[in-house]
Amino acid sequence: MKRKLFALLLSGFAIILLMGAGVDQTALTVAPVSSIRTEEPAAPVEEPLDVIEKEPEAPVVDEQPELDRILLLDGHPVPKSAGRTTIGGMTYVSLRVMSQQLDTSAQVNWDAENNLVTVTTEKLTITAKEGQLYIVANGRYLYMPEGVQVIDGQMMVSLDALAKAFDATTGWDAQEGRFLVTRGSGAILSGDEFYQEDELFWMSRIIFAESGNQILEGKMAVGNVVLNRVNHSIWPDTIFGVISQRNQFSTYKNGRLANRTPNAGSVIAAKLVLDGGVVEEVAGAYYFDAFLDRSWAARNKAVLAVIGGHRFYG
Repeated sequence: MKRKLFALLLSGFAIILLMGAGVDQTALTVAPVSSIRTEEPAAPVEEPLDVIEKEPEAPVVDEQPELDRILLLDGHPVPKSAGRTTIGGMTYVSLRVMSQQLDTSAQVNWDAENNLVTVTTEKLTITAKEGQLYIVANGRYLYMPEGVQVIDGQMMVSLDALAKAFDATTGWDAQEGRFLVTRGSGAILSGDEFYQEDELFWMSRIIFAESGNQILEGKMAVGNVVLNRVNHSIWPDTIFGVISQRNQFSTYKNGRLANRTPNAGSVIAAKLVLDGGVVEEVAGAYYFDAFLDRSWAARNKAVLAVIGGHRFYG
């Protein structure tokens, strides 16, 4: 009986030891919750901004157009894109570029099919067609002996004619060797206001009667002779007075001239000469004939030029 009781006591003691040993083992292998460390992946190390190498940015350049220091508008050089050049002794410029310099609001339209450029501003309308000997500005016909030309894709016109269209003035500074353009009102007076009805009536009819089938400059040359006489003291001082003078213009006889209807070319020629257009060869001519060797001029005056079907005399 004592042995059994002792054996039971040993067994209980052993169980108590084993239980104690389990608790201690758990304490060794399991850490308290408050001491558990969660390992997160390390964040990449960012370099300071001033250390990161960047490709240098190109400096911002305020591009200025290349300037033509020979052509000045109100004292300032115009862009070289104005294309200033010399044709037949006359200064030519780009119609588009120079128009937009003279008036920054100018709108330019190029009808490539017809080679026609139209410039419009609030006050002005200009048309220019390749090959024509003039530009039309507010109904005014402005003569250019070398005509409207296209060079390197630009419609080119006479600087003097274009300045006149914008009511600007042109000059030459011989000391500095520069062309000077000065703005005016911005637009030429319209044709309806400029051309006097009586002068246009008689000038267009005498041109038609004497040279209606001639080339444009042949028509203009007849008109130049009439105006040369108007401006000379020995002839009457009106167009009608000159062409109605006795024994001068046979086409005026019997009032037939007034009943003629001039063709479009004769009207254009009349407007060109009334607007100051002069065919250089006849600048000093006061007479013309249709190759009549017995005419007074042929016997007494020197031939200055032959244009179309006429000889012109000084």
